[in-house]
Amino acid sequence: MELEFFMALLSIIVIDLVLAGDNAILIGLAARNLPKDQQKKVIMWGAVGAIIIRIAATLAVVWLLKVPGLHLAGGLMLVFIAYKLLVENEEHSDIKSSHNFWGAVRTVIIADALMGLDNVLAVAGAAHGSILLVVIGLLISIPVVMWCSTLILKWIERFPVIITVGAGILAWTASKMIVAEPFIGTYFQNPLLKYGFELLVIALVVGIGVYKNKKAADIPAGDVASAEVKESIDFMDEEKPEEFLNGENIESHKERERELTKV
Repeated sequence: MELEFFMALLSIIVIDLVLAGDNAILIGLAARNLPKDQQKKVIMWGAVGAIIIRIAATLAVVWLLKVPGLHLAGGLMLVFIAYKLLVENEEHSDIKSSHNFWGAVRTVIIADALMGLDNVLAVAGAAHGSILLVVIGLLISIPVVMWCSTLILKWIERFPVIITVGAGILAWTASKMIVAEPFIGTYFQNPLLKYGFELLVIALVVGIGVYKNKKAADIPAGDVASAEVKESIDFMDEEKPEEFLNGENIESHKERERELTKV
């Protein structure tokens, strides 16, 4: 029982960290026009607000998953989220910077809530109905994301296998949600069928995602865009507060990135 608890807790933390790459960019964009000392306070209060909202939303989803049919629907949605994690890069041009402290905090909290819907579903599925797992997992992962946002981005850029592992864990969580659906679970009473189905879902999601990425990598423009994304991450991590706080610099940087990814 303890092993299952810690495995589920580890899954929640990994899922939230891997899916939080978007939120890492969000934090930098929302607070970039504030002084350095206020940026740290924005991150702190943004983390507090995000934890409260995320825990409440996840607990609501945990409760909703008791409704017949929602385990199946949630599992199928997670399969798509796992696939999307492997093959898509989302843009953040709609995240506006704020020139006042509480405006930036509000931006971080609201945007985190909207962009964290996939996290909420994934964490609820991995928790298997345990409120304690939800609370502990999010109390650990959200502060890590808030304070180590740039570091997480650099790790993901340097070690792409992190995304693959995260997608695999998401696919595994999705398959467990599907077989947990009462009217489907009766067909998976045999452990071989159950574990075989879970392995099949993981293999399909990761296999198709890796194939799509490999196919996209054959396009020269894709390589150029990838290099620009890395440059953008390095730019955010440099110790140049004046340039970072200059909205025009980072906006022009993001604009060049979007133009290249459309080629």
